Formats: sequence, structure tokens, C-alpha cells
Amino acid sequence: MRVIVLGAGLIGTASAYYLQSLGHEVTVVDRQAAPGAETSFANGGQISVSHAEPWANPGAPLKLLAWLGRADAPLLFRPRADVRQWLWGLSFLRNCTPSRTRHHIAQIVRLGTYSRTALQQLRADTGIQYEQRTQGILHFYTSAREFEAALRPTEHMQALGCDRRLIDADEAVRLEPALAGVRDRIAGATYTAEDESGDAQLFTRALARIAAHTGVQFRLGHHITALRTTGAGASEHIDHVELTNADGRYERLRGDAYVLALGSFSPLLVQPLGLRLPIYPAKGYSVTLPVLDPARAYQVSLTDDEFKLVFSRYTGPQGDRLRIAGTAEFNGYDRRLDPVRCEAIVRRVQQLFPGAGDTEAAQYWSGLRPATPSNVPLIGRSRIANLFLNTGHGTLGWTHACGSGKALADLVSGRQPAVDFDFLGQERAGTGRPGTAPRAHASPTGAQRLRP
Repeated sequence: MRVIVLGAGLIGTASAYYLQSLGHEVTVVDRQAAPGAETSFANGGQISVSHAEPWANPGAPLKLLAWLGRADAPLLFRPRADVRQWLWGLSFLRNCTPSRTRHHIAQIVRLGTYSRTALQQLRADTGIQYEQRTQGILHFYTSAREFEAALRPTEHMQALGCDRRLIDADEAVRLEPALAGVRDRIAGATYTAEDESGDAQLFTRALARIAAHTGVQFRLGHHITALRTTGAGASEHIDHVELTNADGRYERLRGDAYVLALGSFSPLLVQPLGLRLPIYPAKGYSVTLPVLDPARAYQVSLTDDEFKLVFSRYTGPQGDRLRIAGTAEFNGYDRRLDPVRCEAIVRRVQQLFPGAGDTEAAQYWSGLRPATPSNVPLIGRSRIANLFLNTGHGTLGWTHACGSGKALADLVSGRQPAVDFDFLGQERAGTGRPGTAPRAHASPTGAQRLRP
């Protein structure tokens, strides 16, 4: 089949690679001049199956209340005159129940484990390099209350096959000596040896080169302006996608199937078609620091639970660098850098690892992560027969990229993916019923929409 992939970020590029490997003729379209130029550009760098507890959990509502009015809050909701924002927020609160949290953890862990294995296999098959580290991820807590709250989700992840091991402060410092200076403040930690880290942008561009070598066409610098359908009801399908190139020239592109992988911009493109995707942009920040003192800089990828930050280290042609990323700001599609939030990240780095990075040479970045209220991505067939979704991955796009791309390629090809996940429009193996994560529902007006 001719498959048009909309979006050349991590998710779109991985989808294209796996679709091509199954024999499809694939074209990728993106407005940027290079793959991985938006949300994949400077993210936290973690492939973290262990980071599976969704933001929407039983403890979240009280935390949000405590963080109200704090410009440096880890999770910041800036109210806007935006119906989509408020509907998303209400759905987020509905997903904070214990039963829904457990269900979503299961989905996230299963997809993450499958995806990490797919990444490792891809690396073995292609030799792809992206300044990766396979030293695991150490998740530490400087709040005893937060550590206690993490015990039950950790046990649930362990039952699902995620080897997230509980450790004490001494073991944490043994695994990462750079934490020695804050050893007395560590209430507890977990360590997942099989988790990894690496530069997502380097990976995306390297994978795009590999995909292009095998025949994938990349139409970069092309703005996607509309999807046009033909037919009605069950026979409705995408007829073509409308584009404008860098010179403003109008084009039409036709395929047999279309994959929507535009991250936070996905719901805007399909809203005119009557599809309502429960995705809202969560602005995340990152800081990249040149290593100033290698002896004080961490080697193992870390997660700081109290401040909702992740830490990765890259070593390559661009030098020895520390990447610190995290927080979430719900403020529409505004990507402007807030100095208060940038400074809060740097301040935390200095508290934990004083002198490790050159803060005078800090590079700041923000990206819009496509968040669903449940943190479970939307993968599978939409109600429009030849339109497939691979979007809504939130903070776990890097973790889920290869697994999502591989599973999506199977679905487009009419095959059953080898992972127990609630795919859209797909009957679960052995149950004869559709998956129960995001589902298609009829709105009062008769249009179809997706909601968690």
C-alpha cells in the first residue's frame, strides 16, 4: 500500500521505518526542514518503562491544589478561555481514580516493555547510534511521603514484569556516586536496570536516514493544511492530504492509508472531520549544560520525583553534556520560555550536583508534549477507515516510539501486534471485544469523537 505518514518526529519516523519494513510504499510529510525538529528535539532522553505512573493518579488533585499560583510548580495549569483545555482538565480528574490508574499503568508498562525490546532489536539490526547509555534509570525521592506513595505503583509495575527494584539511599549512591552530596536527603529510591537513555533527536535523524536508504520518501518543509474525505458513514475515507511547500505552492498527496503522528497538533487537523481527540499540549522544558566537572556529573540516568525532572548525560561529537528536562505547563500552544521555570530547573541541578555543569552556557528549550488525560497514547484505526492514529504519547514519546511504530505498522497491514494493549478499533486477542482505553463514541450531533 501507499502510506502517507503525517509528522516526522520520533513517532512518525518510527512508524515510517516499520511500515517500510513490511513492504509498504511510505511518504513522510512535515513542515520542518529536518526530522525530529519539534518535540523530539531536546527532550529528557529517557527510555523509561519504569516511569509508568500517569499524572492522573489518586494523589494528583491535592498536589495540583498545593501548586496553584506557583510559577515554578512541576505541574502548572494556566487557565485560559479554551473549552478544550477545560474539557481535558475535567477528564484528567475523572482519570484520577485508583482503578483507572491501575488500568493505565498496565497499558503504559506493556507498551513500554514491548517498545524497549523493539528499540534494542532495531539497534542490533542497524547499528544505529544516538549517544545511548544502557546503565538503567535510578528514580530517587527526597520526600518520604512521595516515596511511600510510590510503593504501591512500583509493586504493580513489578507484577507486570517491570523490574523496578526498591533500594535505599546507600544503594542509590553506590549506583550513582554523584548523589553522595545529597545522600542524607534521599528518602528512598528505585532502580530499573533494563531502562536506557539517549539523544532522541540524534536517533530520529539517524533512523530517518536509514528509512530513506530503504525507500521512504521525506517531504520536508511542507505544511499540511487539510485532510479531505470522500464518502459517508462507514464508507468515509481520506481522499487526499492538502499541502503547501516552502514557496507556498499548493499540492495534493494521495495514499491508500494515512497515519496521523503530529503530536499536539493532531487534534487540530482532524477536528474538521468530526474527530475529537483528547489531546492537549503540555509544555515541557529542558536545559542542556556542558559538563564542567566530570567527577561531579552523574553517569546514570536519573528521575527526581519531587521536582518531576529527568536527568540524562550525552557524550559525543557535540561534547559531554547534561540534559535536564521535565515539568508540565498547560497553557495552550504557547512555546515561550518562562525564565522562572528555566531558573527553577537550573537551581535544582545546582542543589543536587553543584559544579557539575556550566550554568553560564545553559541552553534552554521548550516543547509541546501531546498529553491525553490518562497518559495512554492513541494508537490504531480511527472511525475513518483509512486513517490511523499514532499520537498522544505525552512525556513517553521516546519510551514508546519504536513499539508504537512497530504495532501501528502491524495494524495498517491487517496484522495483530504482539503486545497486549488497548488499540483503537481493534478487538483484543482472545476476548472478541474492542480495547477499553480511548474509545470512539458518538457525540450528540452524530459526529464521532474519541475520549478516554
